[in-house]
Amino acid sequence: MRVSDIESVARAVLPKFYSSDLHPETWRVFSACGKRCVLTANPTIMVEAFLKDVLGVDLVLGTKIATYKGRATGLVCKPGVLVGKNKVDAPEKAFGETQPDIGLGDRDTDTPFMSLCKEAFIVLPQPKVKPVTMDKFPKPIIFHDGALLPIPLVYYAFMALGVRVTIKGTPPPQAKKSIGQSGVLFICSHRTLLDPIFLSTALGRAIPAVTYSVSRLSEIISPIKTVRLNRDWARDASMIKKLLEEGDLAILPEGTTCREPFLLRFSALFAELTDQLVPMAMVNRMSMFHGTTARGWKGMDPFYFFMNPSPAYEVTFLNKLPLELTCSSGKSSHEVANYIQRVIATTLSYKCTSFARKDKYGALVGNDGTVVEKPLLKANKVMGC
Repeated sequence: MRVSDIESVARAVLPKFYSSDLHPETWRVFSACGKRCVLTANPTIMVEAFLKDVLGVDLVLGTKIATYKGRATGLVCKPGVLVGKNKVDAPEKAFGETQPDIGLGDRDTDTPFMSLCKEAFIVLPQPKVKPVTMDKFPKPIIFHDGALLPIPLVYYAFMALGVRVTIKGTPPPQAKKSIGQSGVLFICSHRTLLDPIFLSTALGRAIPAVTYSVSRLSEIISPIKTVRLNRDWARDASMIKKLLEEGDLAILPEGTTCREPFLLRFSALFAELTDQLVPMAMVNRMSMFHGTTARGWKGMDPFYFFMNPSPAYEVTFLNKLPLELTCSSGKSSHEVANYIQRVIATTLSYKCTSFARKDKYGALVGNDGTVVEKPLLKANKVMGC
């Protein structure tokens, strides 16, 4: 396996799992220390990103894996796995004559290295203790990747009951082209690629959607029309206006999905194109698989969602934006976009952020999320049924 792949998984996937197993009493003591060091038998490469980036750890002493030409060999470097005598030698070498103030452990084999500290505490296993909540972390985990969700084993016994769709609020009436009415633009929070499809389900009619990054397979099998945007303002604006003349339309202004209770920055493009704006709060429920990915093939995202034992979607229609809060009344496009972001966030009890697509992909994949246009897949092309 490539070392770069291990580093990517350690940065994008594992932090979500590690964060769900942090003892509150351990964190209370650990976080109060000025300088923090973690001693672990786990490979350093797999835990260092979480410990340093999320928990603010200063030093990580773990097992070093052997590599050859950028690939992990499956072997470990000397002195081997950090257990037994190695677990004492590592901190002795790192600290020298300096004696650590506090040592924390959770098993008898931790006693030797804890004897090097001025004070030592054993954290007893308590299965009923709830892990540290996200708001207690120095840095919240907003972006993460991977398909599997951390779940209790009892969920495997659930039977697939289909997708439950909950509809809240009152949807607006369908625009009438015969009397010259412009279509309504539905502004949706973005949880999975299926957001526009469940919006169409809630409305009882197919609503076209404009998207930025979607796989060719997803476009082909989509039960609704989809139009790829290319981040060219003039071309994208022209296409959206044309679609609104034909009827209602859905747009996902975040530009990418976010799994955690946060909303990414809303693109302001939509606010300049119409005053018929309806905010949509989209929430889904998944118990086994995540329906989104940043590192994997996006064509599998819908399948992962439907592979959950009992997936659910909640679609909430919010009030249509009053005319005085639109660009027609002198509001800037950024003011309108930020207002709609706050309205949706308040409804979902989420937090607004200024993070964008490039921030997510920079954190998870190491690039800016730019999609290279393929010759056979042109932007502004209508796909779907």
